[in-house]
Amino acid sequence: MAMKIYTKTGDNGETSLFGGKRVWKDDLRIASYGTVDELNAVIGAVITEINNVELNAVLVSLQNELFVIGADLATPMENTNSLIPRIGLNNIERLEKIIDNHDSQLPPLKNFILPGGSKGASLLHLARTVCRRAEREVVALSKCEKINSSVEIYLNRLSDLLFVLARYQNFSSNIADVDWQK
Repeated sequence: MAMKIYTKTGDNGETSLFGGKRVWKDDLRIASYGTVDELNAVIGAVITEINNVELNAVLVSLQNELFVIGADLATPMENTNSLIPRIGLNNIERLEKIIDNHDSQLPPLKNFILPGGSKGASLLHLARTVCRRAEREVVALSKCEKINSSVEIYLNRLSDLLFVLARYQNFSSNIADVDWQK
């Protein structure tokens, strides 16, 4: 028997965290992982616009890690269920290696740049701004509740990576970044 898409348990404005605790749907925790989900969807849109197999593989790996972050944020730290994955230092180090690898292939930045260039790069810049919003929401959540501190670091590094990937997408497509005109 197939599972129904709707449960009706959230019709009064509440939802459940992993472990069963009920919270309001406007709770900072829900907003945080909701924005991470939005970021994941934007990255999905990016993938439809980029024809670079290697870059798309990186983006799909990011989508998978964003699912881990969603599960991490949906699970209060006091829940020690070992089946719930948590983002960690190894994930952050992986992002740093990808940043360094792609950035080393780009011409040095001499000006601030505007979001733009190719459609794929523009969408990567959009993903970067959604990532920054997710980071702000996670920081706000961390002031109220104990969370995995690696989530904040990961999102900070991810926004840097998305910036580099936007530049890389333009560069590999022979499309210039758009310089900011003072």
